[in-house]
Amino acid sequence: MKDSEMRRVTAICNGTVIDHIPGGKSLQVLRMLKLDSGRSNPISLVMNVPSDKLGRKDVLKIEDRELVQEELDRLAIIASEASIAIIRNYSVAEKRKIILSDELVNIIKCSFSNCITQNEREPLPNKMVVVDKNPVEIRCFYCGKIQDVTEITEHII
Repeated sequence: MKDSEMRRVTAICNGTVIDHIPGGKSLQVLRMLKLDSGRSNPISLVMNVPSDKLGRKDVLKIEDRELVQEELDRLAIIASEASIAIIRNYSVAEKRKIILSDELVNIIKCSFSNCITQNEREPLPNKMVVVDKNPVEIRCFYCGKIQDVTEITEHII
């Protein structure tokens, strides 16, 4: 992205910049990270800008908030190629990598209503196995049901 395109959104003093989100996926990222639920942090969003790496990409700037590892684990399901920059005092203080683990524990719930994880009398951790990383394919550890990644935001914990 050229500097002139990046300046469509002003710099932030402190917070997180998520770059290289696949084009059109930023709203799903907002839901996955639970950033669409009435929080007061300002969020800047740029959608479908040109990218040498992806063709088209989205960018999110979240002011006064640093993402924690659990949020990066969630983000990996939707945007495993995204890059994370932690901003402090208008400068990049650190860069974080997103790595989709082979196993996701208590990140998403199984979508199968008869899965043992849905039984409240026998609480079990919500455990998913990543079958494939490109494209992402996730299966419930207990019942074996493949999860619909396009609807994954409806099942976040």
